[in-house]
This record gives sequence, C-alpha cells and structure tokens, in this order.
Amino acid sequence: MEGDSSPAGSASASKARRKRHATEAAAVVASLALVMLGLVLAHGGDDGDVALVPTDRSSSVPSTSGAIGAGTTAPSTRSAPSTRVPELPGPDEIRLAFAGDLLTHLPLVGVAEQYGRPRGARYDFGPMLAPMEPILESADVAICHLEVPLAADQDAISGYPAFGAPTELVDAIDAAGYDGCSTASNHSLDQGRTGLDATLDALDGAGLGHAGTARTGTEGATTTFYEIDGAKVAHLSYAYDFNGYKIPGDAPFAVNQIDAERIAADARTARERGAQLVVLSLHWGTEYQHEPSQYQRDVVSLVLPSPDIDVIVGHHAHVVQPIEKVGDTYVVFGLGNQLANQPEVPRSDGLTVVLRAAKQADGRYEVSAIDAIPTFVDTTTYRVLPIGRTLDSPGSGGDLRATLEASYERTAAIIAGTPTEGVSLVGRSG
Repeated sequence: MEGDSSPAGSASASKARRKRHATEAAAVVASLALVMLGLVLAHGGDDGDVALVPTDRSSSVPSTSGAIGAGTTAPSTRSAPSTRVPELPGPDEIRLAFAGDLLTHLPLVGVAEQYGRPRGARYDFGPMLAPMEPILESADVAICHLEVPLAADQDAISGYPAFGAPTELVDAIDAAGYDGCSTASNHSLDQGRTGLDATLDALDGAGLGHAGTARTGTEGATTTFYEIDGAKVAHLSYAYDFNGYKIPGDAPFAVNQIDAERIAADARTARERGAQLVVLSLHWGTEYQHEPSQYQRDVVSLVLPSPDIDVIVGHHAHVVQPIEKVGDTYVVFGLGNQLANQPEVPRSDGLTVVLRAAKQADGRYEVSAIDAIPTFVDTTTYRVLPIGRTLDSPGSGGDLRATLEASYERTAAIIAGTPTEGVSLVGRSG
C-alpha cells in the first residue's frame, strides 16, 4: 500500500543542453552484420531504420558527436576491409545515474500548487527536484523511475490508489537534468491507455526517453537507446504486476511485464542492434521490506544467465534495498523513494546511484563501480535532499541536520549489510 504523498520556473530554469533519447525499430535490417558478442555494426555507417539522437550533456565526458538524423548513426571507425573487428565509438568511461520512485501523492501535489502560484502556474514540482541537479548533471545519462502515469484528464488529478499526475511533473523531471525514465510499474495502467499515451506524449514533448510502456505495437517492439559520444546504452524496463488492472487484450504492447525469457530475448535484441551496455530496470519486490524477496532473487537467477544484461536496477519497495553482485553483474535491488509523501521512517529515505562503466577491448562497457548517494524527502517542503551535500551546505543545522544524519545512518547500514566490492557510499563533501 502506498499512503498519501514544470516548467520548474522561467526559461532560465531549463537546461542549456537538450536531453534526448533514441529508439530503434524492431526489425533488424538484413544488411547489418552480427559481430563479436552480438554487437551489430552497420555496413557503410548506416543502421537502416535507426534514429539516434545523442545526449548533449555538459558533463565530465561531454558529447561531441552532434545530432544524428533519422535513418543514420555515427559512422564506424572501420578501416579497410580486414578480419579485425572495427573499434566501436565511445569514451573510455561513462557515468549513468538512476534514482528511486517518483510518486505524486495528493499532499505533495498540493505543495506543488503552492510553488506554482506566485508565477501563475498550476503546479511547480521544480523546487522539489532542484537539489538533485548537481548530481544528475555530473552523469552522462540520468534516468528516473516515473512510477505514476499522467492524468488522462488534467482536470481530475488523483493520488493513491489510482494515480493521475499533473503534466508539470514531466517539466520538473526535464529541468532537474534527467534524460529519461523507466515507466513500467504497478501503477502503469492506473489511467488506462489514455493516461499511458498522455504520459509518453509528454515525455516525448520534453525530449525525454522512456522504456517500459508503449502506445503502439511498433513502439513496444523498439529498443530505447541513449547515445554518449557515439556509445549506445540500451534501457529495458518491466514490472511484476499492475494492481489488478489487466494488460489490454487489444494492446499487449502497452506495458512490459516481468518474464525472464522475454527479458533475455529483448536484451539479446538490444545487443544485436548495437548496444554496448544494457541496463535492466525492474519494478519488483515487497513493499517496505529492506531484504530482497525470494521473488526478486528468483528473477535474478532466471535472467542473469543472459550474457547481454550488464546491470539490474530495481524499484517498488519504497525503502532502500542492498546492492549486490551476482556473478559478475551488479544488482541494485531497490532505490527506495525519490519523491513521495511517505514520511514514515524509513520510507523517506532514498538512494541515487551513479554507475561507472569502463569500455572494454571489444567495445562493450562493464560496470566497474557504483557510487551510492543517500537522499531524503523533507516532507515539510518535499525537497529531495542529497544528504552529504546538504549537510555540507550552510544553514543545515538544528532538527534538519539530526534528521538527515539519522537517515544517512539507516541507508549506510543497508549498504554495509551486504558489502560489495566496487560500491562506495557517498558521504559528506561527495
């Protein structure tokens, strides 16, 4: 159960860079040749029906590839014909940020209405996510988990149990620095197909990527890609169930349900379409339980024999869950809440992770380290506070300091409870 929870201002609140995603059609064009480890390289630098638009982030690894038009991709550095595998594009390291659940409970929406009032806006969620901007900007790609759909009727905003969020939430996601969101969750069908379509329309309008739900069969059969200096990162998203709502019989593509065989097949397809890193987002587990459930562990054991999945990132429990390594693959079991009206301890705790992935000799990327950044939802303002940075800032004394320190210790205990090589908890001055 989930109890009761933009333009983020003027144009100056918008990011100077434009964050975009890229998708690739389901059919694999016959001219593509399958090479080492299932990577697909386009003959003559053309991916057939691929449309790639790079992220253009001002980050530690800036994009220099520029916009790439529909039907093309960045040219391969292929030399004269030989038996050598061509070098694949991309920087030596990429950084990917993932955050917890976004839930628009009605008390939270009421505060967003107060934030919007001075400038004549219906709602403004921007101040809530703004404290996270420095962390999101430091990543090459930042992905949120949009657990709720937008309201099909924007005059009928709703909270738990059938969420219908204001469109201004997407504006705030964009302004905060996210490049896209996973959208498969147990609430995906709360507003029916109309709400699902409205959600994806709004994300598209903001230039944000999305994976997990779809408006058409063609869209449902696409692979969502993010491009970083030519490197292609695929993002897949699935949920365990939909709160009693049935996937429409005439639209089986509308939302992705967890199925190990399908996930493995989709990951393989992503690899065949050129993915150098495949991220799997899963909405799963038992609410308010720190320990991963047997279901979560069973899913991991079924999907991770796949050589095409490079990391798993989990959501849904509304509390922070451990980060472990299963074989050679990191599993972030649960990131807790990013933004929600769940003030009960420890539901106000969250985690944002920054994955560091190093380029390998074959062109694939391997997640080599994870920075775990504890966050906290201040339910007096609904600002999402990165704890270390907030404690380091002036004016963070008194009751707030004590609250943040207690939250940090709770999250630290969860991460330390399963020590995992390569996972670093980011504290103060981090």
